[in-house]
Amino acid sequence: MIPPTLLNINLLRAIGTLLKLAVKKLFLFILRAIKLSDVVPVRFNLWLMLFTSCWVVYMLRVNMSLNLIAMVPQPARNISSRSQCSSDNEVLNESLRHVDIPEIREAPRQIGGGSFNWSKDQQATILGSYFWCYPVTSLVGGMAAERWGPRYVVLVTSLASAVLTMISPAAARLDYIALVVVRFFLGFAGGFIYPALHVLVARWAPPAEKGKFVSAMMGGTLGTVVTWSLTGPLLEKFGWASAFYVPAGLTFVWCGFWWYLVADTPADHPRISIAERKYIIDALGDKIKKSKGMPPFKSICTSFPFLAMIILHFGNLWGLYFIMTVGPKFVSSVLGFELAAAGIISALPYLARLFMATIFGAVGDCILSRKLMTTTTIRKFFCLFSHVLPGILLVLLVYTGCNTALSVAMITMSMGFNGAATLTNLQNHQDLAPNYAGTLYGIANFIGSTAGFFTPMITAYFTRNGDNFEQWRPVFFVGASVYIVSAIFFVLFGTGNTQDWNFTSKEKDDGKEEKAKVDDQNDMNDTSRNSYIKDTKENPTSITTRA
Repeated sequence: MIPPTLLNINLLRAIGTLLKLAVKKLFLFILRAIKLSDVVPVRFNLWLMLFTSCWVVYMLRVNMSLNLIAMVPQPARNISSRSQCSSDNEVLNESLRHVDIPEIREAPRQIGGGSFNWSKDQQATILGSYFWCYPVTSLVGGMAAERWGPRYVVLVTSLASAVLTMISPAAARLDYIALVVVRFFLGFAGGFIYPALHVLVARWAPPAEKGKFVSAMMGGTLGTVVTWSLTGPLLEKFGWASAFYVPAGLTFVWCGFWWYLVADTPADHPRISIAERKYIIDALGDKIKKSKGMPPFKSICTSFPFLAMIILHFGNLWGLYFIMTVGPKFVSSVLGFELAAAGIISALPYLARLFMATIFGAVGDCILSRKLMTTTTIRKFFCLFSHVLPGILLVLLVYTGCNTALSVAMITMSMGFNGAATLTNLQNHQDLAPNYAGTLYGIANFIGSTAGFFTPMITAYFTRNGDNFEQWRPVFFVGASVYIVSAIFFVLFGTGNTQDWNFTSKEKDDGKEEKAKVDDQNDMNDTSRNSYIKDTKENPTSITTRA
């Protein structure tokens, strides 16, 4: 009979052997995955990381909009508000599984984890605090990425954002001011990311593929869709704190992939093929220089085409931040969807924006590659879809009344058409000055992101005395007006041509010297050819044949 001690030793050895085999298999699997990622074109890996980086930054930005609905007890709607969209008989409050959408009513507000008696002004302060410093860091984010490289800038700020999101529940329990401070620094970190990504696009995207790369910036749309779709169930099953912890954990995982797969330029990437590197560098030509000098701020600030792009970008962000920050509040308090439904319904417009942005980006690349339109014509024509039509749909929305299905359709169509921004304000700075794309986007975002600060305040002002359509109409009118006026200004004064200040004085001089050399060579060729013709005329050569 085998002693029990020997059996235990043999059992431990067997378990150890199995663990070694499992670790070895896992290690081999990871190696194969890494090798497979090296086989895939680096541009595809970069597109994927651009897409998911926007997903991550929006996931950390917009979760507060829905979380506040769970964290703060919502007052019952007044009689005049209820009479607009409620029936005499009380209807069972279910989720989107309910067949009749108009019959979904007021959400249950008691969510696990505690509640806070914050006023509307305090809630607006919490939402708006993200944007207090966001414009400032957007302003310097492009310059930081141009100087130190977009890879490091995005990595460091994403890690900082994950940490801040992780400590948000503790800050909320401490005091609402503490949460405002956390949101302030979250916006501080988030402001660097988008300008840095545009620097990455300028250094990697061939002109014929730029629309596809810029459409990757709609990854924030997917981040909004996933966040608002999953936050509702998380809130109701695990409490509001889980809606902070889960996004933070996902961000930490994503940062590892970013560090491995992304490089600042094609020349810096350790695993890119020679053919792909040559294709990108040849396609970009001499418009991109890896320079660490200061941007020509005087020329930038006095450029009228750049001013037109800023105004167009501001109009786009006004409509975007309006639906992003107050969208859940509108569908929950006015349309009457419950908490889980509010998350899903509020995400639908962003899903449409993602889908349409991909289509518009591909269409724009096709038009440009076939030379059916000039770059300037493309930028101005698609303003019709990115700004004018969304503004018109916002105006129509306030007259849909209690037809909740039509209201949701209007919001969804408005954001869907705005996907054409991939061909207008989200790409125009790349046209004007590819060398300073991050700086230009940072300046435009500095001004445009102030919309995220004012939108919650304006909404709180107009809806202070109620949450019915009468109170919300001025909010929608303001959003629609900014959309349309900004598009008209760009159509009149915008352009898609590269500006002279994209190049430094030395590059201009080098270009002039090169042109002079070419002209001299052409003159020499013309002189030689004319001399040859003259000699031929003066000394004709005849060949006679004797019989």
